[in-house]
Amino acid sequence: MGRGRAKAKQTKVARDLKYSSPQTDFGRLQRELSNDSVGYSTSAFDDDLGDDDSDDEPAGRWAVPEDDWRH
Repeated sequence: MGRGRAKAKQTKVARDLKYSSPQTDFGRLQRELSNDSVGYSTSAFDDDLGDDDSDDEPAGRWAVPEDDWRH
């Protein structure tokens, strides 16, 4: 009970979103797609996060012997 007003508001918002046509800034979109604007530097993500296997556990602890096949 009492959900009518909330549902009506949701319906109104959904209808407004469906049928409205917001103004698109094509200049900004073009700059973003052509990387002319300030973008993200890949060097920020290329630290020394290489494939460091030194902290991995030895495989022998979890390895399943080849002859331990269950039929």
